[in-house]
Amino acid sequence: METIQIQGSRKPVSNLIQGTDFFTHDVYDTVCNVLDNYFEIGGNTIDTAHIYCGGQSEETIGKWMKERGNRDQVVILTKGAHHNADGPRVNPEAIASDLATSLKRLGTDYIDLYALHRDDVEVPVKVIIDCLNEHIQAGRLHAIGASNWTHERMQEANDYAAANGLQGFTFSSPNLSLAKPNEPHWKGCVSADTETCAWHERTQMPLLSWSSQARGFFTGRFSPEVLDNKEIVRVYYSDANWERLRRAQELAAQKGVSMIQIALAYVINQPFPTGALIGARDRSELESCRDGALIRLTPEELHWLEHV
Repeated sequence: METIQIQGSRKPVSNLIQGTDFFTHDVYDTVCNVLDNYFEIGGNTIDTAHIYCGGQSEETIGKWMKERGNRDQVVILTKGAHHNADGPRVNPEAIASDLATSLKRLGTDYIDLYALHRDDVEVPVKVIIDCLNEHIQAGRLHAIGASNWTHERMQEANDYAAANGLQGFTFSSPNLSLAKPNEPHWKGCVSADTETCAWHERTQMPLLSWSSQARGFFTGRFSPEVLDNKEIVRVYYSDANWERLRRAQELAAQKGVSMIQIALAYVINQPFPTGALIGARDRSELESCRDGALIRLTPEELHWLEHV
């Protein structure tokens, strides 16, 4: 499996990142099988978050790492400061609290890649960058980034960091997929549009995409007549996406691969470093993702797939 470099991380980051939003204690055997198989095929980066499964995601990962004795081989990407019922929590107190809890659950004293799960534009970037750098200096964080921040706020934060000799964001984690969402998956979510991708190409900042395969839109089970999944209908059903699906099917047939692999290759072949978060739950899905990530698409093929 290929890797990318993220400034601040002391380990290379595999370009397929295993998602864990289904990791709970009652399926711990599945957790172990997924992670063991993921590492066997060459992966090394696990995505989780303070809020996933009420904390069970981080806890099961911590238990697995302790049993395997492999913390030094694992790249942990976790996220904190998600909003709650009272509103935004992107502030030094919430960041410190969530980070301390995540470290305890994971059974580690550092996080390789730490992302703020949401943004609060009412909070100045100075406050956020200063806070995160205190945790970097204490050794609790290596690389910092943001999930669901706009590229304009990312740039503002990094301009401040550069002007003050501080470490800025070195990765971003919005949604990026061949299927373009009609509206956000969840409130406060950000999907990479044309301007965002152009910014990533200019800056070469790594983009770690969640829902990189559009939540299964390209598996072949969806069509305009199939309306049983209201979330997929709401977010992805559009004439433009049906045309993208048709083109993915055509290109897949030409290359002797599957549509879902073409959708994954679309993310991996961007003109800037990318990682794709995947939700594989068994060995066959992992191997499909591994093979999809090896497909090479030309700039012309990328443009044809996307621009309808």
